[in-house]
Amino acid sequence: MSIRDSDCAEEADASAEEDAAEEEDSGEPSEEESEEEGQEEEKKGRKLFGKKNKKDKKDEKIEELTDRLTRQMAEFDNFRKRTDKEKSQMYEIGAKDIINKILPVVDNFERGLAAVPEEEKKKPILEGMEKVYKQLMTTLEEIGVKPIEAVGQEFNPDFHNAVMHVEDEELGENIIAEEFQKGYTYRDSVVRHSMVKVAN
Repeated sequence: MSIRDSDCAEEADASAEEDAAEEEDSGEPSEEESEEEGQEEEKKGRKLFGKKNKKDKKDEKIEELTDRLTRQMAEFDNFRKRTDKEKSQMYEIGAKDIINKILPVVDNFERGLAAVPEEEKKKPILEGMEKVYKQLMTTLEEIGVKPIEAVGQEFNPDFHNAVMHVEDEELGENIIAEEFQKGYTYRDSVVRHSMVKVAN
Protein backbone atom coordinates (compact mmCIF):
# COMPACT_ATOMS: atom_id res chain seq x y z
CA MET A 1 0.00 0.00 0.00
CA SER A 2 1.28 3.42 -0.86
CA ILE A 3 1.53 6.34 1.50
CA ARG A 4 -1.32 8.06 -0.28
CA ASP A 5 -3.69 5.11 0.18
CA SER A 6 -2.90 4.82 3.89
CA ASP A 7 -3.61 8.51 4.36
CA CYS A 8 -7.04 8.10 2.72
CA ALA A 9 -7.87 5.16 4.95
CA GLU A 10 -6.95 7.11 8.06
CA GLU A 11 -9.11 10.04 6.94
CA ALA A 12 -12.11 7.69 6.39
CA ASP A 13 -11.69 6.15 9.86
CA ALA A 14 -11.46 9.60 11.40
CA SER A 15 -14.66 10.78 9.69
CA ALA A 16 -16.54 7.64 10.83
CA GLU A 17 -15.44 8.24 14.41
CA GLU A 18 -16.57 11.86 14.14
CA ASP A 19 -20.04 10.78 12.85
CA ALA A 20 -20.43 8.34 15.77
CA ALA A 21 -19.41 11.03 18.23
CA GLU A 22 -21.94 13.44 16.70
CA GLU A 23 -24.74 10.85 17.08
CA GLU A 24 -23.85 10.38 20.76
CA ASP A 25 -23.66 14.14 21.35
CA SER A 26 -27.01 14.82 19.63
CA GLY A 27 -28.84 12.59 22.19
CA GLU A 28 -31.09 11.05 19.53
CA PRO A 29 -31.78 7.35 20.21
CA SER A 30 -30.89 4.70 17.75
CA GLU A 31 -33.57 2.77 15.85
CA GLU A 32 -33.36 -0.23 18.24
CA GLU A 33 -33.67 1.97 21.30
CA SER A 34 -36.69 3.84 19.87
CA GLU A 35 -38.44 0.53 19.08
CA GLU A 36 -37.88 -0.75 22.64
CA GLU A 37 -39.16 2.50 24.13
CA GLY A 38 -42.22 2.38 21.89
CA GLN A 39 -43.03 -1.16 23.04
CA GLU A 40 -42.67 -0.19 26.71
CA GLU A 41 -44.99 2.81 26.28
CA GLU A 42 -47.54 0.61 24.52
CA LYS A 43 -47.44 -1.88 27.41
CA LYS A 44 -47.89 0.94 29.94
CA GLY A 45 -50.79 2.31 27.90
CA ARG A 46 -52.45 -1.08 27.84
CA LYS A 47 -52.06 -1.44 31.60
CA LEU A 48 -53.52 1.99 32.25
CA PHE A 49 -56.33 1.42 29.77
CA GLY A 50 -57.13 -1.93 31.37
CA LYS A 51 -57.28 -0.40 34.84
CA LYS A 52 -59.74 2.28 33.69
CA ASN A 53 -62.12 -0.20 32.09
CA LYS A 54 -61.93 -2.91 34.71
CA LYS A 55 -63.97 -2.06 37.85
CA ASP A 56 -62.50 -2.61 41.25
CA LYS A 57 -64.10 -5.43 43.27
CA LYS A 58 -64.95 -2.98 46.04
CA ASP A 59 -66.79 -0.69 43.61
CA GLU A 60 -68.75 -3.64 42.22
CA LYS A 61 -69.70 -4.75 45.74
CA ILE A 62 -70.80 -1.19 46.65
CA GLU A 63 -72.97 -0.99 43.52
CA GLU A 64 -74.50 -4.40 44.25
CA LEU A 65 -75.31 -3.49 47.86
CA THR A 66 -76.69 -0.08 46.85
CA ASP A 67 -78.96 -1.68 44.25
CA ARG A 68 -80.14 -4.29 46.76
CA LEU A 69 -80.85 -1.60 49.37
CA THR A 70 -82.81 0.49 46.84
CA ARG A 71 -84.94 -2.51 45.88
CA GLN A 72 -85.63 -3.44 49.50
CA MET A 73 -86.62 0.15 50.34
CA ALA A 74 -89.04 0.19 47.39
CA GLU A 75 -90.50 -3.17 48.44
CA PHE A 76 -90.90 -1.97 52.03
CA ASP A 77 -92.61 1.25 50.86
CA ASN A 78 -95.06 -0.77 48.75
CA PHE A 79 -95.68 -3.13 51.68
CA ARG A 80 -96.35 -0.17 54.00
CA LYS A 81 -98.81 1.41 51.55
CA ARG A 82 -100.60 -1.91 51.04
CA THR A 83 -100.77 -2.51 54.80
CA ASP A 84 -102.15 0.99 55.44
CA LYS A 85 -104.81 0.44 52.78
CA GLU A 86 -105.77 -2.94 54.25
CA LYS A 87 -105.94 -1.45 57.76
CA SER A 88 -108.17 1.35 56.51
CA GLN A 89 -110.46 -1.14 54.75
CA MET A 90 -110.63 -3.37 57.83
CA TYR A 91 -111.41 -0.35 60.03
CA GLU A 92 -114.18 0.73 57.67
CA ILE A 93 -115.67 -2.80 57.55
CA GLY A 94 -115.59 -3.01 61.36
CA ALA A 95 -117.14 0.46 61.73
CA LYS A 96 -119.95 -0.42 59.29
CA ASP A 97 -120.68 -3.59 61.22
CA ILE A 98 -121.02 -1.65 64.50
CA ILE A 99 -123.14 1.07 62.85
CA ASN A 100 -125.48 -1.59 61.44
CA LYS A 101 -126.00 -2.90 64.98
CA ILE A 102 -126.69 0.61 66.36
CA LEU A 103 -129.18 1.64 63.64
CA PRO A 104 -132.05 -0.58 64.94
CA VAL A 105 -131.70 1.24 68.30
CA VAL A 106 -132.03 4.56 66.44
CA ASP A 107 -135.10 3.21 64.62
CA ASN A 108 -136.72 2.23 67.92
CA PHE A 109 -136.03 5.67 69.40
CA GLU A 110 -137.68 7.31 66.39
CA ARG A 111 -140.71 4.98 66.48
CA GLY A 112 -141.14 5.48 70.23
CA LEU A 113 -140.95 9.29 70.00
CA ALA A 114 -143.27 9.36 66.98
CA ALA A 115 -145.91 7.30 68.84
CA VAL A 116 -146.10 9.72 71.79
CA PRO A 117 -149.14 12.04 71.70
CA GLU A 118 -148.33 15.76 71.46
CA GLU A 119 -149.78 16.56 74.89
CA GLU A 120 -147.50 14.05 76.63
CA LYS A 121 -144.24 15.22 75.05
CA LYS A 122 -143.68 17.68 77.93
CA LYS A 123 -143.20 14.86 80.44
CA PRO A 124 -139.66 14.69 81.87
CA ILE A 125 -139.15 11.06 80.86
CA LEU A 126 -139.98 11.82 77.23
CA GLU A 127 -137.81 14.93 77.24
CA GLY A 128 -134.96 12.74 78.54
CA MET A 129 -135.54 10.19 75.77
CA GLU A 130 -135.46 12.93 73.14
CA LYS A 131 -132.20 14.33 74.53
CA VAL A 132 -130.58 10.86 74.48
CA TYR A 133 -131.77 10.37 70.88
CA LYS A 134 -130.33 13.73 69.81
CA GLN A 135 -127.01 12.96 71.51
CA LEU A 136 -126.87 9.58 69.76
CA MET A 137 -127.53 11.18 66.36
CA THR A 138 -124.92 13.90 66.99
CA THR A 139 -122.31 11.25 67.88
CA LEU A 140 -123.10 9.25 64.74
CA GLU A 141 -122.83 12.39 62.61
CA GLU A 142 -119.43 13.23 64.14
CA ILE A 143 -118.00 9.87 63.08
CA GLY A 144 -119.34 10.29 59.53
CA VAL A 145 -122.79 8.67 59.63
CA LYS A 146 -125.47 10.63 57.75
CA PRO A 147 -129.11 9.86 56.89
CA ILE A 148 -130.01 9.47 53.22
CA GLU A 149 -132.56 11.94 51.87
CA ALA A 150 -135.54 10.12 50.41
CA VAL A 151 -139.04 11.67 50.35
CA GLY A 152 -139.43 14.04 47.40
CA GLN A 153 -136.14 12.91 45.85
CA GLU A 154 -135.75 11.04 42.57
CA PHE A 155 -135.32 7.30 43.04
CA ASN A 156 -131.66 6.23 42.97
CA PRO A 157 -130.93 2.49 43.23
CA ASP A 158 -127.50 3.29 44.72
CA PHE A 159 -129.19 4.75 47.82
CA HIS A 160 -132.82 3.60 47.77
CA ASN A 161 -134.58 0.23 47.87
CA ALA A 162 -138.06 0.38 46.29
CA VAL A 163 -140.52 -1.97 47.99
CA MET A 164 -143.78 -0.40 46.73
CA HIS A 165 -145.07 1.48 43.70
CA VAL A 166 -147.95 3.95 43.60
CA GLU A 167 -149.68 6.04 40.93
CA ASP A 168 -149.81 9.67 42.01
CA GLU A 169 -150.48 12.51 39.56
CA GLU A 170 -149.18 15.11 42.00
CA LEU A 171 -145.69 13.54 41.98
CA GLY A 172 -143.36 13.21 39.01
CA GLU A 173 -142.02 9.99 37.57
CA ASN A 174 -139.68 7.96 39.80
CA ILE A 175 -140.17 10.34 42.74
CA ILE A 176 -140.14 8.83 46.22
CA ALA A 177 -143.56 9.23 47.85
CA GLU A 178 -142.90 7.63 51.24
CA GLU A 179 -140.04 6.28 53.33
CA PHE A 180 -140.58 3.11 55.39
CA GLN A 181 -137.08 2.79 56.82
CA LYS A 182 -134.39 5.45 56.89
CA GLY A 183 -131.14 4.72 55.09
CA TYR A 184 -127.65 5.84 56.18
CA THR A 185 -124.22 6.41 54.69
CA TYR A 186 -120.83 6.13 56.37
CA ARG A 187 -118.02 8.18 54.81
CA ASP A 188 -119.91 8.42 51.50
CA SER A 189 -120.55 4.67 51.28
CA VAL A 190 -123.99 3.19 51.94
CA VAL A 191 -124.42 1.37 55.25
CA ARG A 192 -128.14 0.75 54.79
CA HIS A 193 -130.39 1.59 51.82
CA SER A 194 -133.59 3.56 52.38
CA MET A 195 -136.71 1.41 52.10
CA VAL A 196 -139.16 3.52 50.03
CA LYS A 197 -142.37 3.73 48.00
CA VAL A 198 -141.90 5.14 44.49
CA ALA A 199 -144.55 7.07 42.55
CA ASN A 200 -145.52 6.48 38.89
